[in-house]
Amino acid sequence: MDVRRRSTMATNPKTIQPQPMKQQQQQRLKVVDDDDVNVNPKPSDVLSLPLYFTNAVFFTLFFSVVYFLLTRWREKIRNSTPLHVVTFSEIIAIFAFFASFIYLLGFFGIDFVQSLILRPSSDVWAVDDDEDDIIIKEDSRKVPCGAALDCPVPQIATSPIVASPKAAPKVVDTFPDSTPAATTTEEDEEIIKAVVAGTTPSYSLESKLGDCKRAAAIRREALQKLTGKSLSGLPLEGFDYDSILGQCCEMPVGYVQIPVGIAGPLLLDGREYSVPMATTEGCLVASTNRGCKAIHLSGGASSVLLRDGMTRAPVVRFGTAKRAAELKFFLEEPENFETLSIIFNRSSRFGRLQNIKCALAGKNLFMRFTCSTGDAMGMNMVSKGVQNVLDFLQNEFPDMDVMGISGNFCSDKKPAAVNWIEGRGKSVVCEAIIKGDVVRKVLKTNVDALVELNMLKNLTGSAMAGALGGFNAHASNIVSAVYIATGQDPAQNVESSHCITMMEPVNDGKDLHVSVTMPSIEVGTVGGGTQLASQAACLNLLGVKGANRESAGANARLLASIVAGSVLAGELSLMSALAAGQLVGSHMKYNRSNRDVTAAASA
Repeated sequence: MDVRRRSTMATNPKTIQPQPMKQQQQQRLKVVDDDDVNVNPKPSDVLSLPLYFTNAVFFTLFFSVVYFLLTRWREKIRNSTPLHVVTFSEIIAIFAFFASFIYLLGFFGIDFVQSLILRPSSDVWAVDDDEDDIIIKEDSRKVPCGAALDCPVPQIATSPIVASPKAAPKVVDTFPDSTPAATTTEEDEEIIKAVVAGTTPSYSLESKLGDCKRAAAIRREALQKLTGKSLSGLPLEGFDYDSILGQCCEMPVGYVQIPVGIAGPLLLDGREYSVPMATTEGCLVASTNRGCKAIHLSGGASSVLLRDGMTRAPVVRFGTAKRAAELKFFLEEPENFETLSIIFNRSSRFGRLQNIKCALAGKNLFMRFTCSTGDAMGMNMVSKGVQNVLDFLQNEFPDMDVMGISGNFCSDKKPAAVNWIEGRGKSVVCEAIIKGDVVRKVLKTNVDALVELNMLKNLTGSAMAGALGGFNAHASNIVSAVYIATGQDPAQNVESSHCITMMEPVNDGKDLHVSVTMPSIEVGTVGGGTQLASQAACLNLLGVKGANRESAGANARLLASIVAGSVLAGELSLMSALAAGQLVGSHMKYNRSNRDVTAAASA
């Protein structure tokens, strides 16, 4: 505000004459304009952009380059690199640092100094006080300002205000819940009370209501009332509950969300595959992706299917061991096998009996049936065929007691030497030759270090631990992630992860030959969880969705090869990280949660 102009007004108060209101408003606007012109300039006035925009840009730039330079400084100290050796990106970062620092110094520092230099003196405050007194004196009228200016004073209507019943305030939820609460009718409330009281079984809701989603919602509400625990974090909407009725899950109350990442492309047998991996372990997808890159740059990997057959082993008991041995000899006769094959194959147009292996334990006989199952994983198929054979044998050996259709000689969902030696499901070997420069540039290690570590860790170390099929670094990680994403049985990860990883130097020690041998990969592309929408989409991404109409079982065999190729990539990357000493650092970066759990729980 201009001090001289205000001082003139203060010394001539009598010169102020009543004027029309419009003219007074114009004069006031003119005074305001004059004040704006005479305001002290600021350093930020040179920028035509909005201050909030430029401040945000330079603040972000300043802290970003500081973080980048500190990170690079720490890496140079760790790698014993001279600090004065800078890259082009570091030069740009240093320039951006000084530019943002100068801006912030000019914006805040100069403005602060300017405010100290141009602080008003006591004389100025005295003039302002005199002017305020004049304004108060001139406005101290006993009549309205309009009357003082000979203007009619408008009358304001004072009619009572009545609230309209339709003008109810509308509440808008700014942050809606991600899982909206299902509206329950009076009928649903009665059913919920019946489920809580135990008069209506929870498992019968689907059959009684004929609506799977409604049944899940009612069961969910009843569960919350029974336990007193909230399920607000477990989503209910967005899932097809009809698709799991009678085949995937009983008594559902929601579904669990697992993130799916993509590793690849995996170059396998001349084709590229983008491998879906459902996991909550950080660094797993990134590590597998690095292995895929190393394989791709080296010309790709190749795979061979060794065996394809699902097994089921019932156990039967006789009165004596001799009678049990007689059945064993009967099953091993080639003529009898032909008859048993015909009986077994009646159960399915895809199931074909391959062989029967027997093991005797006293008077108990274990019979391990192996059959091809097309594109299905085949547990139900082989079980049905075995039941047909047992019914036939019951006529030939009436003193045979069937103790169980599964006697653990199969062996399903358990680590077993029979699966490691004989195989179960698909037996696959996958190999690749990784070039020496790829090992150095992509995997950040060398061939000799990988070969030595593989021998000590995967072979010697596993033998010292008494491992059964666990002669690998982390095959189970990749197998379980791909299994969950593609709708396989996660429990069969136990035997499917049986793997031996081999690494040997080739081409005069310049390159690395790496291979994984997996004798019991149990996968299918039809049946079970493969028909769910999300899992079917992942199978479709790999090009193995559903049954192969041209060659029965081709899709399932290809999926097994992709699993083995993905394991090869994961083994290669993890072993390289271990050899280079990068494991802890990578997991601290990708697998360590930085989220405040306490704050999240209280939110």
